[in-house]
Formats: sequence, structure tokens, C-alpha cells
Amino acid sequence: MNQKPNVIYILADDMGYGDISAFNENCPFKTPNFDAMCENGLRFTDAHASSAVCTPSRYSILTGRYNWRSRLKSSVVGGYSEPLLEKGRKTVADLFREQGYHTAMVGKWHLGMNFAKTPEFTELPDFDACKGVDYGAPIQDSPVANGFDYFFGISASLDMPPYIYIENDRFTELPDRETIGKGKKYWRKGLTGKNFHHEHVLDELTDKVLEKIEEYKEEPFFLYFPMPAPHTPILPAPEFQGKSGTNEYGDFVLHCDHVVGRVVEKLKETGLFENTIVIYTSDNGCSPMANFEELKAKGHNPSYVFRGTKADIYEGGHRIPLIVQWPEAIKAGGSCDRIVCLSDLMATMADVLDVKLPDTCAEDSVSNLPLWKDPEGAEVRKDIVHQSIDGSLSIRRGQYKLELCPGSGGWSDPVPGKEDPEAPRFQLYDLSVDISERRNVIEEHLELASELKEILKGYIENGRSTPGAPQSNNGQRIWDTIGWLDEEDNGRIKIYK
Repeated sequence: MNQKPNVIYILADDMGYGDISAFNENCPFKTPNFDAMCENGLRFTDAHASSAVCTPSRYSILTGRYNWRSRLKSSVVGGYSEPLLEKGRKTVADLFREQGYHTAMVGKWHLGMNFAKTPEFTELPDFDACKGVDYGAPIQDSPVANGFDYFFGISASLDMPPYIYIENDRFTELPDRETIGKGKKYWRKGLTGKNFHHEHVLDELTDKVLEKIEEYKEEPFFLYFPMPAPHTPILPAPEFQGKSGTNEYGDFVLHCDHVVGRVVEKLKETGLFENTIVIYTSDNGCSPMANFEELKAKGHNPSYVFRGTKADIYEGGHRIPLIVQWPEAIKAGGSCDRIVCLSDLMATMADVLDVKLPDTCAEDSVSNLPLWKDPEGAEVRKDIVHQSIDGSLSIRRGQYKLELCPGSGGWSDPVPGKEDPEAPRFQLYDLSVDISERRNVIEEHLELASELKEILKGYIENGRSTPGAPQSNNGQRIWDTIGWLDEEDNGRIKIYK
């Protein structure tokens, strides 16, 4: 190779595993650009976000650390929230910058920032608009304080105020109006910049990505592009409306597919295609806001054959599409069924760059590079830990997945608090014969369930799941919030209340 590879990491917001036709033989529409990435690269069929919702997944992607080790033990932060990333915490952007890369982020941050506030500021529930912010003052702890040389984007989801672009550490304009969206075009009422229009955001962000590729084309760069789509507001451009044959959500997926096509085409135009790693994935499963009943009537299931949706502990909450394209080094058209996690980005990139990471970072990150070279090689992970929106944890090792909650832990039935009182409070599934997670076999495998619980307990107490010196977790102890780690019945896991 003439130089280090460029890296573009494209993160969809709430796109399901089944939304890409190369991953779903029953998908009623075609996604030509996603499929082309699969044809030119490698697709992973057992890839997972660390969490079933936005903020925690993004934390793990950038840090290589399970999200529940942070102060955030459940749910997500909002557009006005304090920073989640700890001071001094190494990010993957730091890793690239230390290796001489340009580092840029374009898109949705959703990890908290420090806006200049007046004494009247109070963060409101449900991520509503807040008073007491000085929109003309510098912003602290934006992406440019976390390893990125450049940032252009929004503070959180496109349905969370404020609705004003941020460039580096300043808002690009002052708000001059309030806007609100409804239905599938939902966004919360909030202050909006004069030149900010929700329906144009996806394409305007893409334009900025193409600008940065052009700007950086002579030297290695890392470009993180967390799209705000197909999350609400669901706003497909006119040229995609009605094209999927499903509903507005399916049309928005086609819009996202087009965005990826524009990025790849730019790489070809600039001569960077062969030596650029392009990673495409999603932060979690598809949201119910897509209207699964409407989609089902049109023959589409964004969750494919998996149970659940975004927010759930079930596979539909966190199993996501993952495509890696690197023509110079990855054989085209491959498929890998080994377990990988989005937290693996840090260790994988360190391996690509031949950098040794210190013990104090990437505590839950495992290099996937061996699988990039040999998709049928040995597993790189012994296991993987997942989390639902209510803070419930699960651990998967081999074919078995232990879920330490009695229901979905999220938005699908049975929702938290509505589970069958006679059912076991924990679930164990054999995914090799029950990928839809419908037959709880925990009573048949109590010793295995206890073993998995002890492994998870060790990962929590050691502050890491990879080899290395023990580390500390942040905030309240996770077992204080879910209260099950020390409960046993005759030396085995206690599964009934």
C-alpha cells in the first residue's frame, strides 16, 4: 500500500437488519448501493450494537467500551444534555489523529455537550426544548474536544431540539422560530435556525461529507458520518416517495441507500476507492415509529426473522447490518457469520494501524481484522453483552443467550412491568434452533444460566471484558440498578421472584 487507508464510518439511525435487500431475501424493495457494498466487500450476519438505543451505542462505537460502564445506565441523553464522554477518555478519533490522520465528523452527535447556560436553565423531561441557553456563545465538549479536527452537524436526534447546525464549537446561526413535526414526520417542538429545514438535513450533511473527502483526498483521513436517518422525522426526498412500495419509512431507507451511493461515487471520482475502508452499519434496530403493521401488510419486516424492535433486549433490538468494504485488502463478496460488536471498531482500527492500545481504553473492544482477512476463521469474541433501553443486560456465548429480564426490556410485548407474573424473571434462548427467541429454556439449563451470569458479573466487576488490568466503571453500580447479581438459589441462578 502507498499510504495508510482512509476510513469512512457511516452509521444509520434506527435501520433494521432486514432493511437491506442483500441481508433479507424477502425484502420487497432493492437497495442497490448497500447491495453493491456487499458485492465489493464483506457483510456480517451476526453483528450487534452494544445497546438497543442511540446514545449508548454511539458511546461504545467511539470508545470501545460497553456503554453501561458510563454514568448512563439506561435510556438516552437529549439535545441539551451534559456530555456523556468522560474527561480524558480516548476515542477512536483520538487514535486516528495520533497516527497523523485528518479526523472529521458530520452528522448526529447525541453524546451530550456543554452549551453556555443562564441560571434559568433546567433540562426538561422527554428531551423537550429548554430555556436559558446562549446560542451565540462557544460550546464546550463538542466533537472537536473529543478527537475530531472538524465537526458539522446536530447535537442529538433530528426529533430533539435545538434544531440548529453546529460547526466545530459554535451554532451556525441564532434560532428565529419554533417548529414541530407530526405523525411519521414527528419532531418535538423546539427552537429552529432560519436556514434549518428538517427535510433537507440528510442531503445537506451528505454534501458536507463529500466536501471533506475532496478536501482531505491527498492525506489519510477518518470521517465519521452518523446519519440522522431513517430515524424520525421520516422525511424521504420527493424522488424516493412511493418508490419502495411499502410506506414512507421504506422510501426513507431508499434515500439512505442513495446517500451511500453518493459517498462511494465520490471515492471513485477522487481515486480513493481502492484504499478507503467504508463501514456501514446501524446504531440499533428499527423503531416502531416506522409502523411495522403497515410494513407487514406490504410484505416487509425491518427486523427480518428476529424478535423485537429498537429498545428491546431481543435480537431485533441490537442485531444490525454491518458491511465493510476495502477493495485493496478485503476479498469481494464475502459473508461472515461470526459474532462481532460495534464496540470492536477501536481495537480493529488499532490492529489495522499496528498500534498497541493502553489498558485504560477500549476495555470491551476486540479486533475484527482477522475476520476481514478470513471470514470463515475462528471466532474473535468469546461472548458479547447487550443492553435494552430500561438497563437490562444480556450475555451471549456461543448459541446461548441469557437475558436478565422477564420480557423485552424495551418497547415490544411483554414491556417492563407488564410481564406474566408466573413466568421466570430471566430468559435463556438457544439461538441455533430458536432464532426468534420464543422458547425460554432456562429451567432446562440452570447451571449454564448460572455460569453465564457469573461471567457477566466478572466483566462488570473487572471493568473490562478483554485481557488487561482491571479498570473502574463510572457512576452508580449497574447491579444496584437491576438487583440480580448476587441472588442465587442453592448455588444456581435464582430465576423466580
